[in-house]
Amino acid sequence: MRLPIDTLGATLAVLALAALSLQPLMLLRPNRIAAAQALPFWNALPSGLELAFGSIMTLAALLLVTRVGAKARLAAGVAGLIALGIAIGLSAAHLAPPGNAYARVSPAAGAWVLLFAFALALADALVRMRLSPLGRIAALIVAILVLAGFFASGLWRDLSVLREYASRSDAFSRELRVHAALSVFSLLAAVVIGLPLAIAMRRIAPLRRVLLPALNVLQTVPSMALFGLLIAPLAWVAAQVPGASALGIAGIGVAPAFLALLAYSLLPIVASTITGFEAVPAETREAADAMGMTARQKLVQVELPLALPVILTGVRIVLVQNIGLSVIAGLVGGGGLGVFVFQGISQTAIDLVLLGALPTVAMSFAAAVLLDALIDLTRHQPRGKARASALTSEAP
Repeated sequence: MRLPIDTLGATLAVLALAALSLQPLMLLRPNRIAAAQALPFWNALPSGLELAFGSIMTLAALLLVTRVGAKARLAAGVAGLIALGIAIGLSAAHLAPPGNAYARVSPAAGAWVLLFAFALALADALVRMRLSPLGRIAALIVAILVLAGFFASGLWRDLSVLREYASRSDAFSRELRVHAALSVFSLLAAVVIGLPLAIAMRRIAPLRRVLLPALNVLQTVPSMALFGLLIAPLAWVAAQVPGASALGIAGIGVAPAFLALLAYSLLPIVASTITGFEAVPAETREAADAMGMTARQKLVQVELPLALPVILTGVRIVLVQNIGLSVIAGLVGGGGLGVFVFQGISQTAIDLVLLGALPTVAMSFAAAVLLDALIDLTRHQPRGKARASALTSEAP
């Protein structure tokens, strides 16, 4: 009897097994910018442990080949990722020369491919399990707690990224707060401006014909170009307008970064709001009119609740986009995790680049999961639909 083969699982298994056997697991450098020595799996781990961890990851990869249940695939992905995390930590502790603060040990191509394969297997299993929105939030919390456990245990303390963090922990905390503030406050400003603007554009056709193409053109400007274009006018405002510099307005710094993020945020917010309101059924509006609702009541009690899932989709796009684009703020003195990215690029220090890039990716992923869950909650339990149904049935 032939076992059914899962195409995706077989592909991931081939990737994982090839990474284990053909790719180096770790890189050892005398210092952060020196040429690296690539070490395969069997040379990176302490003697005797390579067989144990290799067996766990091999079995986890082979389990993905056949069409097993979603829970078995989930177990394989979790086992592979945890084994990989422990193996990387033990390898770093084994390879780092004692008392040498300059040596750097970092994951190599094999480790990144294994991470990709098992993480994708885990994500595929969660999709097949069709988790509820609250279930997805719970899974995210569990993942955060597992990562926190790895950090708290000190298992990864000899990894080069964490050595870079240890020497910059205060700066990292400060720039992380700046990065989060830029991402969130530019989103809030876009919502405050974009929602009323979208409602006005929907009601005033000439305004829509003028502003929507302008926002589309603004969205096509490359991010680094827009950040740079804002430097000169903001520097002029800071020099010519009394009190502007006291408010933090300057050619470089937070101001150009915030304005650029706000500019990029407006189109998704405006477009999703217009789309959401246009999706409200005409009979629901007619029922609200027949019941004598004012325009304000109809907007707040009927149209806005029904359009909320689509509006939140735009909010999700903007938040994930802003978390990524805030990296560019480091190039114009705006701070954020981009400070480490550009410092690493200028110093040819990949570990410093990762110190800024990895938290950005993690923040984007967490924001996407949380907002996706919130969108599904508004779709599955919409008060607006209940209100619309009541209006339609009560209308004369």
